[in-house]
Amino acid sequence: MKKCCLLILLLACCLLLASCHGSRKVASFTPPAALDESKTQEIVFWAKNDTNKRQTDIYEQAIRDFEALYPSIHVTMRLYTDYGKIYNDVITNIATNTTPNVCISYPDHIATYLTGNDVVVPLDTLFSDARYGLHGSELRFDGPALDEIIPEFLDECVIGDTHYALPYMRSTEAVYINKTYVEKLGYQVPDVLTWDFIWEVSDKAAEKGEDGTYLLNGQNVMIPFIYKSTDNMMIQMLRQLQADYSTPDGQILIFNDSTRKVLETIAGHVANGAFSTFKISSYPANFLNAGQCVFAVDSTAGATWMGANAPLTDISRDRFVDFETVVRPVPQYDPDHPSMISQGPSVCVFNHGDSQEVLASWLFTQYLLTNSVQIAYASTEGYVPVTSKAQTDPAYQDYLSRSGEDTDAHYSIKIDASRLMMDHVSDTFVTPAFNGSASLRDAAGQLIENTVKAVRRKQTVDDAFFEKLYGDIIALYRLNQGEGEGMSDKADLGPLPAMSVWLLGGLAVIWFFIILFWLRDLIRQKKRKA
Repeated sequence: MKKCCLLILLLACCLLLASCHGSRKVASFTPPAALDESKTQEIVFWAKNDTNKRQTDIYEQAIRDFEALYPSIHVTMRLYTDYGKIYNDVITNIATNTTPNVCISYPDHIATYLTGNDVVVPLDTLFSDARYGLHGSELRFDGPALDEIIPEFLDECVIGDTHYALPYMRSTEAVYINKTYVEKLGYQVPDVLTWDFIWEVSDKAAEKGEDGTYLLNGQNVMIPFIYKSTDNMMIQMLRQLQADYSTPDGQILIFNDSTRKVLETIAGHVANGAFSTFKISSYPANFLNAGQCVFAVDSTAGATWMGANAPLTDISRDRFVDFETVVRPVPQYDPDHPSMISQGPSVCVFNHGDSQEVLASWLFTQYLLTNSVQIAYASTEGYVPVTSKAQTDPAYQDYLSRSGEDTDAHYSIKIDASRLMMDHVSDTFVTPAFNGSASLRDAAGQLIENTVKAVRRKQTVDDAFFEKLYGDIIALYRLNQGEGEGMSDKADLGPLPAMSVWLLGGLAVIWFFIILFWLRDLIRQKKRKA
């Protein structure tokens, strides 16, 4: 019996090591030799849409065109208004194997999906498949070859050393500026803004007259500088300062002196009335277009909402103020070496255990990178196509050349935002994607949000404040940091997999019986001696 228990114990230990928490063996996917068109494949596509009907129309047209090429494949689309909701639904559905087949998502989110066993299809073998890979011989459409996908954008889809997605669209952040106000304050808008410049102008724009109205606009409301995504704000500032954020393997380094100095600077300008955030005040575009903001930072993908002639708006037209709008890269500490975040959706494929279903999903994923889809979708906002094939297409070049012809399809600010992204591809960066990186990103923004709220509530921002702030953020996002300088322990990898829980429980039972048998033998030996 003892030998049997020991054998079971050794087997359990081997299995436990194989399913060690946080480890994952990448299982490559081998596509079938051919698409079986005798059977209808039903695939589900989850996409994100910002209530922009044109984007919905483009998706629907892409599905119709794809189904015409592949009559045996039927695509059902489900639209979301928020990437976070897609992320939450995917996480919920992984356990029941009811994820979509194709999903628009961010690499940070995909890294978390990978905690499910083989739930996301690794794409490297599919890339190179001669028949159905990128620009493969059996494709019924003119998709891009591997070398026609912008390398910087494709690299963003690597987790570990494996591609788990294809880029779909790319954008960065930009500063949408009321140039009229800047010049009224006695300044000229530089080609690249520095943080010192934007803080100085914002402080001056916050000055009030004796009657309590703002000197700059004569209104009762003025928030000179509003940032939409404070997570990007913190991440970019740390990157520009060459300060720590995280390591590729998941070490969290954000709780450092550089972060504190950034927050102290922000706090000082909040106290002057010069700065606020989207979460606290509302969309930057609403204030910019109403003449209540000087610098509005938002994605280039939101360009159609920005400016005195913006075609899209959340406020009534009678609230718009006439001013000259210009677009610039996000503020920099070193304008000679700009650094800005690259963002935008990618597309991943989920594995439901049917190789034909995966192949059908992969074909549709590739179709989203054809010129017709890429150019049409990029033209709806300040996005940039992710392939050189689409960017150099005469139709896209014609679209760019017609900037300012109208305030709709060729709205100048939208096209300026697209050009900004294309001009600065080599200046962009992405943060490491790992299980927990999405939580770290949220935590980066929350550090700024909590600091701004504290100043607005007249709280003292001192050593005690930052000690509590760091502790609160660590607990809120389950970052599980250790004590001491650097705060560099690894991020929480989430709950143990179910198999590990069962094995640990089994080990406990086995040890119980081993000890029981040992005690029984010990008692027997004592009785014999007696």
